[in-house]
Amino acid sequence: MKIAVVLLNWNGKSLLERFLPTLILHSSTADLYVIDNGSTDDSINFITQNFPEINCIPLKHNHGFAKGYNEGLKQVTADVYCLLNNDVKVAPNWLNGVEKAFKERKLAIAQPLILDLKNPSNFEFAGAAGGFIDAYGFPYCRGRLFSSIEKNKGQYTTDSSCLWASGACFFVDRNCWEELGGFDEDFFMHQEEIDFCWRAFNQNYQTGLIGDAKVYHQGGASLPPSGQKIYYNHRNSLWMLTKNLPKNKLLPTLFMRMLFDGLAAVYYLFQANPTAFLMVIKAHLVFYRTFHKMYKKRGEKLPKTTYFHRKSIVFDYFFLRKRKFDAL
Repeated sequence: MKIAVVLLNWNGKSLLERFLPTLILHSSTADLYVIDNGSTDDSINFITQNFPEINCIPLKHNHGFAKGYNEGLKQVTADVYCLLNNDVKVAPNWLNGVEKAFKERKLAIAQPLILDLKNPSNFEFAGAAGGFIDAYGFPYCRGRLFSSIEKNKGQYTTDSSCLWASGACFFVDRNCWEELGGFDEDFFMHQEEIDFCWRAFNQNYQTGLIGDAKVYHQGGASLPPSGQKIYYNHRNSLWMLTKNLPKNKLLPTLFMRMLFDGLAAVYYLFQANPTAFLMVIKAHLVFYRTFHKMYKKRGEKLPKTTYFHRKSIVFDYFFLRKRKFDAL
């Protein structure tokens, strides 16, 4: 099995300088690529001069996460792609179990354990030990419910299934990638990997955790906490629901999700954060305008009703006070 590890970079020269040496050291069995999203910080020259092992794929513009990968992977030949953030430090032997997992477990999508680079005993927010969503599309992970992060005590090292794999380190079979047409480019960034995995789930593809592999994610390097991030998360969640929910669940679920969003917007106001409040409003206005476009993207196969692991992670977390995945 041929594996290609592919980083998407935009003005991340300092991150490449920090993380590429470890990636090269521990990835001798894979081909290595950097897709450059129109950087202006001399990233390409830096790579070619210092890391000749890396294949560079320059793009003229910053296409965002989704289209950047869609365009760049057209120039990569492999059986399995590993889409790796440029702020990830890989562990020794992190690729050893990948071929076995894809062949024996018949996986199409996978992720390793994702730990916090700054606090390695903890899981990292973006993916932890495999992702799920509740009935209203709220994402959570083994090892992370909302802002509650668990320590890694070996509790999630067993290979297991999940609904979505983290875009921080995202293994995907080339045939699955091509059949589904890659990421939805309208998303630009945030939750495109969840949408992809949900579409894959509706097409009977399997997603799972490779429990004996691990990486360490710095997190927040591409877009730190901001109003723009809040906007993308709220807008893209509504788009994702529109595209993937069973038809008879679509309108009532969207209605409930928008009520949750409204409560979040009020909370932002009470926190004296008018920017966040306005970003939620903006996300909803854009959603109304684009609903028909997203609805037309629904697949031909009937969406499955078994997509969610919990009815409401909001209720579990805020009312039942459950803070760990194993307590659900």
